[in-house]
Amino acid sequence: MPRAIPGVVRNTAFALTASLALLTTACTGQTGSGADDDPSKETTITFWHAWSAPSEVKAVTSLIAGFEKAHPAIHVDVVGNMTDDKINQALRTGGDKAPDVISSFTTNNVGKFCSSGALVDLNPFFKKSGIDPETTFPKAMNEYTQYDGNRCTVPLLGDAYGLYYNKTAFEKAGITGPPKTWTEFEADAKKLTVPRGDGYRQLGFMPNYHGWESTTEHYFAQFSPTYFAADGTSNLAEDPAFQAGFELQKRLVDALGGFQKLERFRATLGDEWGPKHPFHTGQVAMQLDGEWRLGMAEEADPDFEVGVAPLPVPDDQADQYGKGYITGTIAGIAATSKKQNAAWELVKYMTTDTDAVVGFANAIHNVPSTLAALRSPELTYDPRFKTFLDIAANPHSTTTPPSINGGVYLVTIQQFGYAYESGRTTDLKAGLRKTAAQIDTDIEQAK
Repeated sequence: MPRAIPGVVRNTAFALTASLALLTTACTGQTGSGADDDPSKETTITFWHAWSAPSEVKAVTSLIAGFEKAHPAIHVDVVGNMTDDKINQALRTGGDKAPDVISSFTTNNVGKFCSSGALVDLNPFFKKSGIDPETTFPKAMNEYTQYDGNRCTVPLLGDAYGLYYNKTAFEKAGITGPPKTWTEFEADAKKLTVPRGDGYRQLGFMPNYHGWESTTEHYFAQFSPTYFAADGTSNLAEDPAFQAGFELQKRLVDALGGFQKLERFRATLGDEWGPKHPFHTGQVAMQLDGEWRLGMAEEADPDFEVGVAPLPVPDDQADQYGKGYITGTIAGIAATSKKQNAAWELVKYMTTDTDAVVGFANAIHNVPSTLAALRSPELTYDPRFKTFLDIAANPHSTTTPPSINGGVYLVTIQQFGYAYESGRTTDLKAGLRKTAAQIDTDIEQAK
């Protein structure tokens, strides 16, 4: 199951604006202050997290119980179902009831967390503990938990994106296995599409950017793009990976019926988080999605066998098949905390203790966030879930880089994607240049 609603999906422009407005004023002074407490002495710290489902809350409770058993002097007050807006407000104002440790589903805010000083730089804590993050966490997770040399967050379980496919539909269409390149994918998507009247009895794939997880960043990940140049400016118009990604998606839109026809069909489909999701019902034969979809699909009891594979890659990157987009939950220590050493003991336990990470991953059904946990024989999962473990460990897997203004640049790119797929914008290269200029302007204003 997903962690409530996965990170990037929930980042509407409004939510980003509200969160960033709070973080803009969240400067809290020197990030090293307050780290003079003695964690061996009796103390109580506060941990805020966003999980809310009963099974998830139970898993968090078990995780904290394990920590308190290993650290009997440190007691943890746990507060759940805390949104980023509430967390940001608490980080800004501090006070006795503010959290010492936080976890968030929103990796897009890491750049703002770090640059504002709302969370402390964890590099000194890692060094003091003799832990090398580069050899502890998967490459992509290392990237999305730091900004400009400041590692103010740490991975706490992850999400990996892959391809779900209807094995029964594949067999009927004479397709022997999941596509490995985008050329194969395009051919399969057409072959799997069965028209009915002015719509579809079965659609091979819903390519539209409003098709739930088929966002620009999830497509682009398979092209391994570089979002920003060395000088910090947008690379959108310079890196050919972006043009290739947009062109692929537009070809799919046009080949599968056109934007308007696809949108009419999409309006008839079930909710992304309910049992009538179109992949569950067989209305869509292939689905770009995260690891949580496997459990949700099986719970919906479909009348076909669910297949899982990595997403395809460009034909000229066929040797990198197996990579994917990575995101996840993050944890950090509030700069306003007066108990940062005790807080670090909790963060260290939750994010680097192999048994703790494995136990939490088993309970939450997310991807473990350390390389050791990904290899642990204690992991329990459906054999198909291993696809996501392999994607997370793959050094070619990518993520979206932190920015000083959070995920605003991703929203800007997505908005351009809507215009391009619908035909409102036809000049791709000019649109990429204009979008890149807007991203640069937004970043400069944030500075």
